[in-house]
Amino acid sequence: MTAPLEDITVVDLSRALAGPHAAMMLGDMGARVIKVETPGSGDDTRGWGPPFVGPEDDPVSTYYLSANRNKESITLDLKSDDGRDVLTRLVRAADVLVENFRPGVLDRLGFPVDRLHELNPRLVVLSISGFGHDGPQGGRPGYDQIAQGEAGLMSVTGPDADTSQRVGVPIGDLLAGMYGAYGVVSALHERFRTGRGRVVRTSLLAAIVGAHAFQGTAYTVAGHVGHAQGNHHPSLSPYGLFHCKDGDIQVACGSESLWVKLATAFGIDPAAPGMATNRERTVNRDQVTATLNAAFADHPLAELLPRLAELGIPAGEVRTIDRVYDWDQTRSQGLVIEVDHPSLGTIELPGPPIRLDDNAYAGGRPEHLAPPMLGQHDESVRKWLDELD
Repeated sequence: MTAPLEDITVVDLSRALAGPHAAMMLGDMGARVIKVETPGSGDDTRGWGPPFVGPEDDPVSTYYLSANRNKESITLDLKSDDGRDVLTRLVRAADVLVENFRPGVLDRLGFPVDRLHELNPRLVVLSISGFGHDGPQGGRPGYDQIAQGEAGLMSVTGPDADTSQRVGVPIGDLLAGMYGAYGVVSALHERFRTGRGRVVRTSLLAAIVGAHAFQGTAYTVAGHVGHAQGNHHPSLSPYGLFHCKDGDIQVACGSESLWVKLATAFGIDPAAPGMATNRERTVNRDQVTATLNAAFADHPLAELLPRLAELGIPAGEVRTIDRVYDWDQTRSQGLVIEVDHPSLGTIELPGPPIRLDDNAYAGGRPEHLAPPMLGQHDESVRKWLDELD
């Protein structure tokens, strides 16, 4: 088996999450990713915790492990002559460079875009910022917590319109990384035609706005400002979280036929006043929710889920993180992988979310690499550059 990006070399100058996540996605598909880190400290996330694992004198951050599989690590002081020289050689040898410095920082280090393309006209540059590379607030630093609020996501997340709530993972960073990797692959495809690379830009702001979906068009087309509505969909009903005898259950009725099946099975009149159509049910969501909660009240989850499945009603439980990773369905999809870490030994990591048809594992490579120790590949990368020279 060949990996889709096995002939691509990526220089990863980024840190924290958005850029490293994009570079990791490229590495999952077989690209060689060389992560450039600051000597002594490395990527910021190496110090983010707890939890930490491993030896007390050299603990490993599990946060760092989440964004850096399938990479090599080389340490360079980019303010030194040696660091700039090695980076120059890496740029000449690379297909992609990923960076998420604040706008202007790379220029001050001596590597503006025109210099990068002078060194390597075929280079694709992925540049991720907080709020964009221009505009009245283009220079603002990018932090996921801030971006979730500024980009409107927190206003539509939470129990009600008066309680703003962040998403439980740094979704702005992750989305920016995903959009960035998508842009890189598009630019690499274009390079086959033009022979030249280009700059791909995205930001935490752009990534979150890009994921507004129906919340965005509700405003841009209808002038409707969405707000948080807890665990229920603002445009569909019943579509959300309900209570049964021993816990919570999620039900998603996306069509009138599903509603008729659900209501009939539990002794509810599907054409009752206020519940005959999705539009009525959405307006009268509290009535629908109370009716279903009452209908489910005497049924334990273990009984209710199979019954709904038999009826063809989409439903599910609410799993804790440990139960997700222990679930046989999760593991059947290659979403847990084993890697050999230099100090931790054999460990399990969340796996890539893409599978190719000729690959039994997740991702596009036959074997995954553990996130590297700081400077683990200093010698081997320099030796490789010497051989290229």
